[in-house]
Amino acid sequence: MTSLMLMAMVVLLLIGFPMMVPMMVATLIGFYVQFNGFGNSQFMIQQMFAGIRPASLIAVPMFILAADIMTKGRSATKLIDMVMAYIGHYKGGLAVSTATACTMFGAVSGSTQATVVAVGSPLHPKLIQNGYKDSFSLSLIISSSGIALLIPPSIGMIIYGGIAQTSISELFIAGIVPGLLILVLFSIYSVFFAIKEEVPTVPKASLAERLKATRDAIWPLGFPVIVVFGIYGGIFSPTEAASMCVLYALLLEVVIFRELKIRDVLDIAKSTGLITAVVFILVAAGSAFSWVISFAQIPQAIMAGLGLNETNEIGLLLAISIAFFVGCMFVDSIVVILIMVPIFLPEINRLELDKVLVGVIITLQVAIGAVTPPFGCNIFTAVAVFRRRYVDVVRGSLPFVLILVLVAGLLILFPQIALFLRDLAFAK
Repeated sequence: MTSLMLMAMVVLLLIGFPMMVPMMVATLIGFYVQFNGFGNSQFMIQQMFAGIRPASLIAVPMFILAADIMTKGRSATKLIDMVMAYIGHYKGGLAVSTATACTMFGAVSGSTQATVVAVGSPLHPKLIQNGYKDSFSLSLIISSSGIALLIPPSIGMIIYGGIAQTSISELFIAGIVPGLLILVLFSIYSVFFAIKEEVPTVPKASLAERLKATRDAIWPLGFPVIVVFGIYGGIFSPTEAASMCVLYALLLEVVIFRELKIRDVLDIAKSTGLITAVVFILVAAGSAFSWVISFAQIPQAIMAGLGLNETNEIGLLLAISIAFFVGCMFVDSIVVILIMVPIFLPEINRLELDKVLVGVIITLQVAIGAVTPPFGCNIFTAVAVFRRRYVDVVRGSLPFVLILVLVAGLLILFPQIALFLRDLAFAK
């Protein structure tokens, strides 16, 4: 049955069907074989609805909508101006400013692709004009945008939390330190690159310019305050925080900045609705798929076949990292989470691994997959936005990918990098 399901998925993918179709066909095949027909198909339908029933998933369309509103508005520009005013004049400062701006906008939007567009569009020309190589500039932008998956809010963490039945609030706070660690390492590499290539610095901003940039950026900086302090201050749940982000984005871009009209908001809402429909269909299909393979004990068979049912915690975390690293190189990250988490979940439970730690490691692998050939989503976003060839976008990505892999290794060896802030915030 496993071979038949896998063959059906591969064939349909090669033909060109969107991922939801191969997943559903494989689920139907598994259900038919397991139950000798479709007489009890209501069980599969119940599992599909159960997959999209968790209230935490309401946060997904809300964060997508807030990110779309801010991408079309001026929030990203104001964050960029503030970062540039303070560190742009140092050696490598423009590159460090780019990485920092990507991280800050990631904390506002939770979307890697939105960050590539919103931050990369204004900063890519500046990097080129100031002497940075095109390959370095493109790789810096797409890699730094991946930090958005770790810094809350993170849509990937919300999906994982729903599948693994793990606290999304704990996942959010556990991703902060790894995300900041990646930013620091990217910044160090950027400084060394600027020194090695003798990249000139930009003029230092005056005190008045810094004060103005800070004043202008205060409003957009309210987003991470809503998400982080709202959730961990006990004011909002993650879902309520997502709704507040939408309201705050509308207030900023429509009322305060007056960048968007009501008509623009309606168009953005329509776009968000289409994206949300695709995500929820995938989640429903993934839930049914997970139920079928769990009922047939396929995860246990796979783990036994690979010898992972006898491994220790570090061995399992390495296996999870490798599996998600490879999977996210070829398939959309949400699909990989939906398919692979149920496969590893029995062993995660058997070894009593901290599901929050596993979630952070998986999210980091998704971030790596977003910038890794052949099918990283950030790569194709950059190709479209900056009108560069595929090979030009990926040419300089190796050092950044190696840094991301290094951080993944550190998380496996030193879990408290991710967990100490969680333990501090949720001390019992």
